[in-house]
Amino acid sequence: MDVIISTLATFWLLLALSFVLIKRGLWIFSDVAKGLSMFMLEKALGPATDFVSGRPGSSSSTWIVHGLVWAFAASTFTFIGLWLSHDATALHSFESWGYHPDSSELIYAGRITALFGAIGMLVVGASLYSLPKLCGTHLASESNATLVSLLWTLSVLLMFVGSQNAVIAGVTILPIANLLLTLASTALVINLILTVSEATQQIPFPGWLIVFAFIGNMAAVLAVFISGAFDEGVGQWLLFHLAGGTFFFCGVAGVSLYSVSVGSGNPLWSKSLVAFTLFGAVITINPMGSTDPSMVVDLFSLTSNELAPSSRDVISGSFLMALSAIPIIAFSANMLVTMRGSDAFVENPDSPGIAELNLGAWMLIPIAIGSLFVQTDALGGVNELNGISQSLDLMAIWLVMMPLSVGAALNVLPRASGRHQLSANRSRWAFWMMSGGAFLGLLITLMSDFTDMALTESMAEQGSSINQELRKVGSVMFYGTVIGAIFHCTNTISGQFRGRIMGDVSKASLSSIAIESYSLTGPTTIRKILASGATLDTEVSPSEQSEEEGSATEL
Repeated sequence: MDVIISTLATFWLLLALSFVLIKRGLWIFSDVAKGLSMFMLEKALGPATDFVSGRPGSSSSTWIVHGLVWAFAASTFTFIGLWLSHDATALHSFESWGYHPDSSELIYAGRITALFGAIGMLVVGASLYSLPKLCGTHLASESNATLVSLLWTLSVLLMFVGSQNAVIAGVTILPIANLLLTLASTALVINLILTVSEATQQIPFPGWLIVFAFIGNMAAVLAVFISGAFDEGVGQWLLFHLAGGTFFFCGVAGVSLYSVSVGSGNPLWSKSLVAFTLFGAVITINPMGSTDPSMVVDLFSLTSNELAPSSRDVISGSFLMALSAIPIIAFSANMLVTMRGSDAFVENPDSPGIAELNLGAWMLIPIAIGSLFVQTDALGGVNELNGISQSLDLMAIWLVMMPLSVGAALNVLPRASGRHQLSANRSRWAFWMMSGGAFLGLLITLMSDFTDMALTESMAEQGSSINQELRKVGSVMFYGTVIGAIFHCTNTISGQFRGRIMGDVSKASLSSIAIESYSLTGPTTIRKILASGATLDTEVSPSEQSEEEGSATEL
């Protein structure tokens, strides 16, 4: 049976059906359904909604702060896991408490908290602010979105506990955490669809990227279970990468494109590239991620099976992963060129989030290419590159997804909360510590993985001492990421109370995806007007000029 093609056909059908329902507003999006949905989001929760603020932007701020706290936790777990890889007895004192952590468990905990705790909550937080602005409306329910952040955080906390101890008192922890995460995701989807239904303008492509990030994640789960592929290794592997290509890639791309446009003051360089990013992300298989789908197996309490694809699955899977280079390159190029002109990163390094967005856009292509080779090697059953899979997965998390999500969140947070971060200088140091530590630490760890692979291939009886030294240096360098995460976390939380109050953000918060007016001060060309972000509906206003000689100004 061709698992990949049959599952993807179901996945594409669900996405097409969802798009039609959202765009045309069939009966389930009638006024009755809207009223019932709003009742479920707010009134049905009873007094709980009275404990949270319904101020515009409050939910976005809450999600972003939670995400930065989880970024600190995830970096700590990953650092300890990297350290234990060369010093297995470093935490032996915890054995007296009945806790026996090892390197693989803590790295797994770091991955799961980074993906769902840090990146997931930052993407959701930025989306709750960006999507209403792109729709020209307000979020349907700020209070419900704020309450859901607590449920999401609880689910991530249970994920961490379950990654260390899968069964407690006869109860399997990770499926319960996944159930809570599903409930939170369902509430978010309803909230965002209600927001889209009240749109007062045509939704730009970055807004559709955000919408497809949420509905695509649920469609991926439904497609795998409807096709019956959940009990096969290929189906579990496919679900892992479909979720990565929808919620994580589409979500990060949507909020990043919005943030880079608003933060740099430049309109998006190309709407066509955004369309390529959206269309390509949902029809291809994203290669970034681990070759081991154990996270999916644990979260859904499935029976783990070997990755044994048919020849057609290998061909179709490899082709669709290679095809994913198109949306990846389109997204990266659009990001980098949009930051041109005003040189937001070079001339204004204190601009919140622009440096992180720049780093993530640069690192996306090389890491995606490396992941492509590793995934096709694993899917084909060769497994010659399996030794570097974990390091590449960590590099995708900490050098691509984390910088892009943090950058978008830092750009959105002042506009959502009305306050700047406490210190621009600390924010700059946080960027250099977090990015430098992740880049150098994981690069050195990757070198150690290559050394291990070479020793295994040569069938050496003893390991090389240089290999242990490389892992030690890599883990020490990665500690800079922990320090950077602490700086970001404390700087952001303090800024919510003592940060400089932001001015009128009503105009600044509007998307600069396309400009509404263009001042014509002299002769120009249509190409220059279109390059500035003008559309067919942009109003061109000629400015008056005088040829008279100037005179001295009276003081």
